[in-house]
Formats: sequence, structure tokens, C-alpha cells
Amino acid sequence: MSAPAPAPDRARQLRRRHRHERQAVVFGVLLAVLAVAGLGSAAVYTGALSMSFLDRPFSTPSAAPTEAAAAVACPPQGALPVPYGQIQVNVYNGTGRAGLAAATAAELAGRGFAVASTGNSDSYAGTARVTAGASGVAAAYTLAAQVQDAVVVLDARADATVDLALGGAFGALVDPAAITLVADQPLVGPEGCVPLEEVLAGAAPTTPPAG
Repeated sequence: MSAPAPAPDRARQLRRRHRHERQAVVFGVLLAVLAVAGLGSAAVYTGALSMSFLDRPFSTPSAAPTEAAAAVACPPQGALPVPYGQIQVNVYNGTGRAGLAAATAAELAGRGFAVASTGNSDSYAGTARVTAGASGVAAAYTLAAQVQDAVVVLDARADATVDLALGGAFGALVDPAAITLVADQPLVGPEGCVPLEEVLAGAAPTTPPAG
């Protein structure tokens, strides 16, 4: 014989009790969350908990490459400007401007330089970087006179070729009429440059990336 069905009042009381129990559980969870949030806020406010991690990027970018600090070699003592036709130059584009190396190489060729090649190099923020070995320093300074604020860099190459890397600050070559080189007057290095002999006597330079 089955149990009798609960009276209508009894059924309503049971439903209300279950509803109240569910509401109590929900309110209890909400109160617990609010309590944790309040404690966390108080800890941050008082300095007990640091939130500095929020200021960190999702990934740490590698440091941008920079040129190693090195002494700038002076031109060899008494060295005269090298005739343009005797200077073999490679022109590199260190910017995002398409065709810059080719256009500059064509202009240098028009001035009489022997352009060996053109191409791209690592990004360079300066105006221009002229790179040469010990036997090409005079040629490097002769070429550097074509670009305002060009920097001469010494590397370990054995030949007299010269690389010209054009940077983001490069605008145009110096007007030929404004170039101060005089065929029978020795080249002059920048202020603070170190005699080439002293640079060569120091740590052996290493060859930098192309351009």
C-alpha cells in the first residue's frame, strides 16, 4: 500500500524550505567572494600585496641590438683623400625605404665611385655608417665626406673595400660643392678619434653584421 500524498500545506512548506536553503547557499558564496575581494583590496592598499605584475608585458622583448662602444680610428697620419674611382663601395639600406640603396649607389657612381654591390642591412637608426678595414680607413673617410654626420667604423677585413649603411636619419648625400676634401690636404678625423696605430694595437676588431 503506497504512502499517502502530503497535504497541500505540507508540500508548500517543503518547497519554501528548499528555496530558502538554495538562497542561503547562493548568498553565502557571494559573501565569501566579497570577503576575499575586500581582504585583497586591503592588502594592496596597505602594501602587503604587490600588484606590480600587472605592469609587466605578456612577453619580454629581447633587447634591441646596439653598436658596441669602440674608439673611432683617425685617418692614417698624413693620408690624403683617395680618388673616388679607387674606392670600391658596397651600399646597404638600413631603413624601410625601398630602393634607397640603389638610388644612393647610382648617385655615388655618378660622382665617380666604384660601386661594387647594393643590398639591405640590419636596421640602423643613425644617418650613415661607413665600415672599412685598416687598409681602407682613408677611403672610408673620403666616402664619409659625402654624407653629413656619417660614422666611420673599423672592422677586421683585409681588403680596402668600404661599406656604406644608410640609416633612418639619412636624407641625401652632401652637395658636391659643399664637400671640403682637398686632394693635396691630409684627411682630418673627428674630435676625439684615436690614432689608427693605437686602435690596431688594442683588441682586435671583429667584423660587424653586413652594412
